[in-house]
Amino acid sequence: MRILLWHVHGSWTTSFVRGPHTYLVPVTPDRGPDGLGRAATFDWPDSVVELTPEQLRETDVDLVVLQRPHEFDLARRWLGRRPGVDVPAVYLEHNAPHGRVPDTRHPAAGRPGVTVVHVTHFNQLFWDCGATPTTVIEHGIVDPGARWTGHLDRAVVVVNEPLRRGRTTGTDLLRHFAGAAPLDVFGMRTEQLAARLGLPPARCRGRELVQERLHHAMAERRVYVHPVRWTSLGLSLLEAMHLAMPVVALATTEVAEAVPAGAGVVSNRLDVLLEGVRGFLADPDRAREAGRKAREAALARYGLRRFLGDWERLIKEVTR
Repeated sequence: MRILLWHVHGSWTTSFVRGPHTYLVPVTPDRGPDGLGRAATFDWPDSVVELTPEQLRETDVDLVVLQRPHEFDLARRWLGRRPGVDVPAVYLEHNAPHGRVPDTRHPAAGRPGVTVVHVTHFNQLFWDCGATPTTVIEHGIVDPGARWTGHLDRAVVVVNEPLRRGRTTGTDLLRHFAGAAPLDVFGMRTEQLAARLGLPPARCRGRELVQERLHHAMAERRVYVHPVRWTSLGLSLLEAMHLAMPVVALATTEVAEAVPAGAGVVSNRLDVLLEGVRGFLADPDRAREAGRKAREAALARYGLRRFLGDWERLIKEVTR
């Protein structure tokens, strides 16, 4: 089966393309947001094939996986077919709603022939999709292995574009965490964050880091901190749990479901979170045991086999 999807979310796509199909990703000369092509920092199999818009026009496509509202029009123009009408389509919603939550209308609501796929039950509950069919397929992670050593007495955060996203990603909280423990921040466009936090620039590294190296760097740190106020469910948090890292996270959106008791500290009280970080740094044995429980829970709920199995069932349903 030939599945068209845009390269929008590298971490999520890394798991999705482990399925048994051919995955068509648009590429444009400038490799801009609508034509990134294959990933440079993630390990994708040869079944991921780059095609130009001109080539897509001449290609049979069995399913379109939409991820942004304007992709309805892109697919219509580049394929010459209407998603959900002329070619089967699903709309994958990565994010929690913004705006007048919980009254935010989903951009795919009312679109004929389209199923909205949410990645968390929280998102399904809060988005208003009207009568449009919805389902939930929770994240699945390509297991990086139990790499945690925690030999560096430091905390680590992974966040993309922290200055632009501000309070949404808890960027303002990083100063507090940096006061509680030595803190390293990895992610896209983190370079200017160092000056804001008063950290040496080397402490904030861009996510141009290859995923393999990023996982290694994360696992050297004692504890993973997830300060995000409002998001779907950060894949970096699930990756940290797979690495067998203890986690400290805000109890917002889906986090309380994802992180079980004993796998870390989950709270909306800043003092509790800061004490959790200090506690793991002071007690490596406690950190090791929490990380073991985190990995056990992540493998059980967010394993790749379950994820791909859920997608196979949905693909067969919408393309039959």
